Amino acid sequence: MVMPSSRSALILLVLIALVPLQAATLSQQNAASFSKKVALIQKQGEVSTKSTAAARRTPLSEDELNSWFTYQAQPLLPNGLTQPKITIVGEGKVAGQATVDLEAVAKKRATGGTFDPWSLVGGRVPVNVIGILHTRDGMARFELQSADIAGVPVPKTLLQELVSQYSKTPKHPEGVSMDDAFALPSKIRQIEVGQGHAVIVQ
Repeated sequence: MVMPSSRSALILLVLIALVPLQAATLSQQNAASFSKKVALIQKQGEVSTKSTAAARRTPLSEDELNSWFTYQAQPLLPNGLTQPKITIVGEGKVAGQATVDLEAVAKKRATGGTFDPWSLVGGRVPVNVIGILHTRDGMARFELQSADIAGVPVPKTLLQELVSQYSKTPKHPEGVSMDDAFALPSKIRQIEVGQGHAVIVQ
């Protein structure tokens, strides 16, 4: 079970951590392992601890995460976003891909102008994003390095439109800003991003 309070953070991370997987091992077993670890992280976050207590470290592999996306995540993803895949590059760097339905966003944003990028996009396309995830003292921030839609580089402003559209909630009708730092759920202090894996530190 994914922490309900972190749905917006999950959506943001899916979009911004959105390079196809190489030799990934996707399985129901890996998906179940990821779910159990998330439940453990959530449970640990509910336990009151002193700041001097030893850090609790929970490793998560790239295969576990992508197996969970493949077999269990779809009910939690917004309509129009499918097939998220993440590559954990290392040293904070993450990359990935998702198929995004641009039709709804384009209809709302297009002005009809000749040079309006929203007039040129539509349908279901792969969106790729690469960047660095910075985490410290319970807060996180994503530093965008590059983004493209179907292989065509796009500006940050256009990507922000997508993030805003797909991260809207009743409490946040404008969606999430990519530049904003956000609190990590379940008393997570930081996320150590290695090559092919990450460690959740609580």
